[in-house]
Amino acid sequence: MEIINFAETPSLVSQYMSELRDVNTQGDMMRFRRNLQRIGEIMAYEISKRMRYRKETVTTPLATSTDDVIDEQVVLATIFRAGIPFHQGFLDYFDKAQNAFVSAYRKYREKENFDVFIEYIASPLLDGKTLVIADPMLATGSSMELCYRALLTKGNPAHIHVASIIASEAAVDYIKSKFPEEKTTVWIGAIDPEINSHSYIVPGLGDAGDLAYGVKE
Repeated sequence: MEIINFAETPSLVSQYMSELRDVNTQGDMMRFRRNLQRIGEIMAYEISKRMRYRKETVTTPLATSTDDVIDEQVVLATIFRAGIPFHQGFLDYFDKAQNAFVSAYRKYREKENFDVFIEYIASPLLDGKTLVIADPMLATGSSMELCYRALLTKGNPAHIHVASIIASEAAVDYIKSKFPEEKTTVWIGAIDPEINSHSYIVPGLGDAGDLAYGVKE
């Protein structure tokens, strides 16, 4: 399993990441959503370099041109609600992709202990397709695993790309242990060292869903 950590090479992702983390800019929900989206666009471009292509001839006003076009069926999946703007970044680039949506939420048994539940899934058939699962925060990895398990009820993808903006070291290790090593690639904007007792990534950025769409009650 290959792990791509964008923080290892400074780029525009680093700039957008800084703004996402900064409490002085987090009050601007539109900017927060746009930065999630822009990082999704950059990751989509990088993922596209790993895909299979075929030659296709098109007619221009003057002659014909033979170009490379993607030869994979792509399905973009995300987890409600923080994943929506991040997902949109991928959809901006993979504009012909099919889409899948999963609802996952934490149900607390007590203050610091919770279970993750899947309530909703809408997905096309996945057999033989390239599945991109985009969720901005990978804290423990359990929501990502449950999302993946739910999607497997729709078929067996040929390759899986797991994409997150920030992940904890523990979550990356968890994903390594739960996803098929031979056909999974993990794309991370930055890997942070720890999670706290509430399973939030530290230093992280806080609750991405609340920052994108407002505090929930």
